[in-house]
Amino acid sequence: MAFSQSDLDAMDAAVVAAGGKRRVRFKDEEVEFQSFDEWKKLRDFIEGQIQIAAGTTKDRYSLGEFSKG
Repeated sequence: MAFSQSDLDAMDAAVVAAGGKRRVRFKDEEVEFQSFDEWKKLRDFIEGQIQIAAGTTKDRYSLGEFSKG
């Protein structure tokens, strides 16, 4: 899945709108994070994917623990 800056902005807005709650609505899904650190890891992943697509960083990000399975 390709991510865009609007996805990253939505991620930021979702966590702010949630007021510190662990469950946020992102795109068309509701996501529950176990911690702020988990949210931050996903945000960093999305940001990394955007940078990779733009060719501004090396491919050092992987979906890892966020893959569906």
